[in-house]
Amino acid sequence: MPAPHHPSGPVSLLERALGYGAPALTSEEDRRFLQRRIALFAGVLFTLAGISLFVLPVLIILYFPDVEGLVFHPIRLVHFGIFVACAVALRACRRGEHSVEKLYAMEAALAVGLGVTLGLVLRFIPEELRRGGPEVGVMLGLSQALAVRAAFIPSTPKRTLLVDATAVVPIIVASFWVHRNEDTIGGMPGGAYLGLATFWSAVMIVIPALITKVVHGMSERMRKMVRLGQYTLEEKIGEGGMGVVYRAKHAFLRRPTAVKLLPPERAGEVAVARFEREVQLTSRLTHPNTIAIYDFGRTPERVFYYAMEYLDGLTLEALVERAGPLPAERVIHILAQVAGALGEAHGLGLIHRDVKPANVILCERGGVPDVAKVLDFGLVKDLEGAGDRAESNVNVLTGTPLYMSPEAIRDPKSVSGASDVYALGAVGYFLLTGRHAFDAPSVVEVCSLHLHGTPRPASEVLGAPISADLERILGHCLAKSPGARPESAEALAELLLACEDAGRWTVARARAWWRNIGDELAAQARQRRPEPSDALAATVAVDLSGRASE
Repeated sequence: MPAPHHPSGPVSLLERALGYGAPALTSEEDRRFLQRRIALFAGVLFTLAGISLFVLPVLIILYFPDVEGLVFHPIRLVHFGIFVACAVALRACRRGEHSVEKLYAMEAALAVGLGVTLGLVLRFIPEELRRGGPEVGVMLGLSQALAVRAAFIPSTPKRTLLVDATAVVPIIVASFWVHRNEDTIGGMPGGAYLGLATFWSAVMIVIPALITKVVHGMSERMRKMVRLGQYTLEEKIGEGGMGVVYRAKHAFLRRPTAVKLLPPERAGEVAVARFEREVQLTSRLTHPNTIAIYDFGRTPERVFYYAMEYLDGLTLEALVERAGPLPAERVIHILAQVAGALGEAHGLGLIHRDVKPANVILCERGGVPDVAKVLDFGLVKDLEGAGDRAESNVNVLTGTPLYMSPEAIRDPKSVSGASDVYALGAVGYFLLTGRHAFDAPSVVEVCSLHLHGTPRPASEVLGAPISADLERILGHCLAKSPGARPESAEALAELLLACEDAGRWTVARARAWWRNIGDELAAQARQRRPEPSDALAATVAVDLSGRASE
């Protein structure tokens, strides 16, 4: 979800004022839910405004024929204005995607606009209708609209109080202005009538706030209290082809945990086998730069899940998107860690097959910053496992196009540790330049470049000299032939640590970077957990069965 930004200007200031007190929404799913609810609220107001604009004049003609000019009274322009505003809001919510700040400003403007409209109705209503005390009907209509808003829109009681009070004020002001010189209103003494109107205005403000507290407070508690075994699920933090990931807490240990689950609708026989295989293979890995697996289980509802360490940091993809290309010494520091983790996996006969920036997180562990953690072994290939063919079709092209080795494209069953080395070289190129080694508009063109193209030298892309030994190593990693690459991930780690710039990215420099920049970037990344903006950066699986080989 896009991080909020506050450009200067009266429009921005108005948006921020109208959005004051709104709850903090931290996921794209929450933003979409909010937009759907505001569309529903706008639709209700649009319908009511349409009735007022087109049906009410007919009723006036039938039941108040002596009241001249009301059907074509200028106040009808005010009715038309709120009708158009609701139509615009409804269309905007159905057609585009808007920030949380703009959505909350929109719904507050609708509520306040309705209050202003009804206040103008009271101010300019013909004299013949004032004596009957029209405030009662107006307040009833506004109270119902505000109650609907409270039930529909995720909000806080404080915000509901503020918005509703602002919407009610025009009605109170109009009532006192219109009846300021009248002794009797609707058969009641003027003072008593206005006091009663003020009292019901206060009730109109308080009741929606209570609705907000009960309805949305309960929804929030229910959302946070979803349980899987000993784990309480909290916020959804990711979703992929092999399941959904939530932040969670253990019932007794209370430590932050990430729980990946396979929903029942995806729990076919093959999917379950692959899911179990993923956790079994990943749990065999103990390298400090590989994500740790804590637990595995199934609920009575047949939901499969496993728990792993929660990593609060930045993926390499988010890091480069927000901070730009990294210095050579930091690239070496990161790649050496990832190579170490892959080296352990390769030693156990496991090939990752989806090494990419989005599958490596930088975080702090044991007080040490910039620790790289390799994630998502959902596509891992077990070179020694007898059951591999059952769960991993050798005729399926799997991986991420931007980081797929030539042999993985040409012959998926031939992937080896060298394929992960190739992908890690492409990751290093991305970290160093902010650009992909091979980029093109389509998957087919990207794959063709992997097979036949040569990446531009990193120094040429940057327009500045870089470490020659690092550039040479990345070139070897991206060699078309597996035999021309570093012979293993461990060998790659050794080459990286022997570079001239190795060791210059110190713990002190890393800690200063996180303190000055990194913590803020990580907070922004937590608010926005998008799907890959580019289809080429997403993991794909293409069944090649039955296709003629080239």
